[in-house]
Amino acid sequence: MGILRQGGHFILIGLLQLLVDWGVFVAATALGLPAVPGNLLGRVSGALLGFWLNGRITFAEQAGGRLNRRHLARFLCMWLVLTALSTWLVATSANLLGLKLAWLAKPVVEGALAMLSFVLLRQFVYR
Repeated sequence: MGILRQGGHFILIGLLQLLVDWGVFVAATALGLPAVPGNLLGRVSGALLGFWLNGRITFAEQAGGRLNRRHLARFLCMWLVLTALSTWLVATSANLLGLKLAWLAKPVVEGALAMLSFVLLRQFVYR
């Protein structure tokens, strides 16, 4: 599959993933969970969906049509680094701007990280 087609699938799946991640984050923090665990809960929810969909659709040819432990281990390494960065940025936003503005900042943070994620998924995770 060409990079443009992969990019298109990645964007569509990423938007769905972002909606799940953001929705869980907003719901969890609105119910009183602090920003850091709320962000982690949202990222885990989105990551589970994204790993499966990107492995089955976006990068299926590169992954040989099947996801395995090697793909999962690489994904987890990448996800941990990006989650640490995301959590730091969202928590900083909540501390400096307040929770409601952090709700708005989260999609911006995740959108910026998505560009790096695409490269890492394509070149490292699903190979």
